[in-house]
Amino acid sequence: MSNNLLNQKLNVVNIGLELFSQTLVKQDVPTMHVSWRPPAGGNKAVAKLLDKYEERINAANEVVIKMYNDAQPILTGVKPAHTVLKGLTKETILHAGPPIQWEDMCGPMQGAILGAVQFEGLAENDEKAVQLIKSGQIKLAPNHHHGSVGPMTGMITYHMPVFEVRNETFGNVAYCSINEGLGKVMRFGANDPEVIERLIWFRDSLGPALDQAIALCGGINLKVIMAQAVAMGDEMHQRNIAASSLFARKICPQIAQLTMDNDEKAKITKFICNNDQFFLNLAMAAGKSITDPAKGIKDSSIVTVMCRNGTEFGVKVAATGEEWFTAPANMPEGLYFPGFGPEDANPDMGDSAIIEVIGLGGIAMAASPAVVRFVGAGSQEDAVRYTKEMGEISYAKSTQFLLATMNFEGVPLGIDIRKVVETGIVPVINTGMAHRKPGIGQIGAGVVKAPYGCFEKALEAFVGKLAD
Repeated sequence: MSNNLLNQKLNVVNIGLELFSQTLVKQDVPTMHVSWRPPAGGNKAVAKLLDKYEERINAANEVVIKMYNDAQPILTGVKPAHTVLKGLTKETILHAGPPIQWEDMCGPMQGAILGAVQFEGLAENDEKAVQLIKSGQIKLAPNHHHGSVGPMTGMITYHMPVFEVRNETFGNVAYCSINEGLGKVMRFGANDPEVIERLIWFRDSLGPALDQAIALCGGINLKVIMAQAVAMGDEMHQRNIAASSLFARKICPQIAQLTMDNDEKAKITKFICNNDQFFLNLAMAAGKSITDPAKGIKDSSIVTVMCRNGTEFGVKVAATGEEWFTAPANMPEGLYFPGFGPEDANPDMGDSAIIEVIGLGGIAMAASPAVVRFVGAGSQEDAVRYTKEMGEISYAKSTQFLLATMNFEGVPLGIDIRKVVETGIVPVINTGMAHRKPGIGQIGAGVVKAPYGCFEKALEAFVGKLAD
């Protein structure tokens, strides 16, 4: 009997150590690898409590998933940051990621902050800006502490215009800066006169024009655009071409109606239509507005925030509210622009991982065949594999963001820290790669994995809350 079995062609399911499956694959043996770890990462006390309160946790997670699915993020305007962000002073610079001290910041983050200080007219050069920061006259704080998000370095300052997005279902509001386009941009640490001049134009012309045009629209439902765009091949983090185009179709006719110089209207329209990533910042504000109502939902193990500052990666969980759980940020892997390589790259940064929190970006990789090779995923089969793997650590599926390439399944929704720790699978994030030195900018694009340590810390704190 055993001899007959060994003489047959085998299909192997490997559980546990991946090395065994890799060896079989090299020998062309059909193999499926199943990740497995002991429950709660082998912590028996934690596993016992999770088992004891499983029904309660699942009931809370159902509430959070319903919040995410029921949310209706509506773009209501573009406002000067100081008029809408509580506690924002002229000397406050908001940045991406969890809290961090100036001395611990990476090069691009420091470069962007120096530029932000000069944009606000607080210093005329880098040297004086550094003096103000080190003396404590400039206050540095995470965007998430002020109801906002920003890509890469994530700069938001007193006079910068920000998108205002209201979650119509729950009444909360979230904000994000305007996407600067490509080239020398502050989100990648550039701070020369060209960068400052563009931000002044945002403040004085683009921002007010967008605000007026959005008012003429009566507000814009961003979730409708996002759902359409996913069906059209966007995953909403690295690829926003469809979403940006759909948004342009709505906003540009309204801009044409504004009572302003025609040349300026043409400049504004061209900027929006030529920026394939314009919608990214809108999707980020929508993402924050979707997840914020879940903060403080007792007993829920669903992630509400993921972000990074170029040094550390930070996570927040529904049940633990505003508490941060951090670990060192990982290096992205992917494709580099000509002339650059891994030695040039900075560890991952930006608040844009809020996109993955709502089931898009790397989690929805299967939606976007056009972006697969660009981020180094290999093939469409690899992209589908990424999405299926993300389903293993997600509590449910979206009822609005549907995957045409997977028979219109909903994207995996609700990263569950229990499942991350139990399986060892961590969220995958689509991301841009920044040069480690300020001012050089984007040097590639790829994927990055969230550090496991964040989720392990979060689970320990979560279980402590359960026992209270």
